[in-house]
Amino acid sequence: MGKGGENEVSVEAATELNKSLPVKNEASPKKPMQGFNAKLAFAIAASALGSSFQHGYNTGVLNNPQPIIEGWVHGVMENRTGSAPEQTSVTMVFSLMVSVFCIGGMIGGAVTGFVADRFGRKGGLLLNNVLVLLAVVSECISKSVGSYELIILGRFFIGINSGLNAGLAPMYLAEIAPMNLRGAVGTVYQLVITISILVAQILGLESLLGSENLWPTLLAMTIVPAIFQVVTLPLCPESPKYLLVTKGQDMEAQRALSWLRGTLAVNEEMDGMRAEAEALKLVPKVTVREMITNSALRIPLIIALMVMLAQQLSGINAVMFFSSKIFQMAGLQPPSSTYATLGMGAINVLMTLVSMVLVEKAGRKTLLLIGFGGMTVDTFLLFIGLLYASTSTIASVACVIFVLVYVIMFAIGPGSIPWFLVGEIFNQAARPTATSMAVCINWTANFLVGLAFLPLQEWLGPYVFVVFVILQVLFLIFIYKKVPETKNKSLEEISAMFRQQSYQ
Repeated sequence: MGKGGENEVSVEAATELNKSLPVKNEASPKKPMQGFNAKLAFAIAASALGSSFQHGYNTGVLNNPQPIIEGWVHGVMENRTGSAPEQTSVTMVFSLMVSVFCIGGMIGGAVTGFVADRFGRKGGLLLNNVLVLLAVVSECISKSVGSYELIILGRFFIGINSGLNAGLAPMYLAEIAPMNLRGAVGTVYQLVITISILVAQILGLESLLGSENLWPTLLAMTIVPAIFQVVTLPLCPESPKYLLVTKGQDMEAQRALSWLRGTLAVNEEMDGMRAEAEALKLVPKVTVREMITNSALRIPLIIALMVMLAQQLSGINAVMFFSSKIFQMAGLQPPSSTYATLGMGAINVLMTLVSMVLVEKAGRKTLLLIGFGGMTVDTFLLFIGLLYASTSTIASVACVIFVLVYVIMFAIGPGSIPWFLVGEIFNQAARPTATSMAVCINWTANFLVGLAFLPLQEWLGPYVFVVFVILQVLFLIFIYKKVPETKNKSLEEISAMFRQQSYQ
């Protein structure tokens, strides 16, 4: 069969799938916290703490001890060659330590779909901890054997782990959460990232683990959440949707769902999943080619990829990078500027908690628009402030305020929503492939921003933020015009929106 015929079959099958799914009864809306219980909370903690903690902790763990680690690298190079190395060589090695984490994340994101289907969501998360062990062993022995290459290798392993976690954990959380709690539960992934970045910043202080003798211990602390997950996650069930729809295990799925809901009265939810499983038998396995050629899948794929790009290209990493410098310009000298940066991390955690509450009330699209709208205005004001910060105390203090407002706007929606939105806008057949593509794009954008920002900043100075303002405006327009509201909507309603768009 030709390409066009294959596409017709898939659209037809997708339409049959959407028709067969039960429509939500609007007459009896669910209460906000209905379905939440201690067992569900335990499963959320077991899956999120052991996964997204790796993502956040290893993103920020090298920041504070950078001078000490660079000094050690300098010493290793000098011992090997017998002569003092150029500072550019030392900087290049440290930059590779930082960037290889993103390269690993890109690889981990790309294989998420395979791992999710082959080993399951829970199984994939547990197996992924092998990479944490390899990373910790490599990083721990690096100093004693005098090999900075082992740190690079360890960062690569933990990068793959984090890339896989970024796909598997939100997928598991989306599939175990009741429909009315999908947004709040999905936000947990970003919440733990913000907490773990803050923990890394605190532990990385020279007075704690960021010292010349203890920095290998600082890197090794990433084993703690892995141990927590290996101990707790086996006590939780696999995703009921995975068990039923992918594996065809009806009784196991019902037992898993009963455990998660804390009740045996799960017939209505099981019926909905059974209808989805039956309908998905009509749909061929969703491949990358199918995602691109099938308009009913291509539209949500474009949305998923764009919100991931928007998150990374919004300038969050640039603002974080500039924060210490901005605080110093405002008259805060180390260690005061360091503690101000910790305060910024605490605000990020607090506002992500606020987002968790708001996402089920205000909705996904509303928070994305508020977040990106606020960031656009704030980034422009930050750019203006930076132009005068060196000569005006008022401008430098204003820049500090703009940085804090920026973090608040990012945490309200753009920081958390992209991670779980992918799971909401795709059905079970397409979700693993879509998640792989979205997570890979996110890590790729993260890597490119990290690679390009410093050269751009040196070339453009404060004008680098104009680039981010332009990107934020474009993303804001896209979100307003294309991103649907998925709050409290069933798969049928979300699919119907995309089906309507694909025929327009």
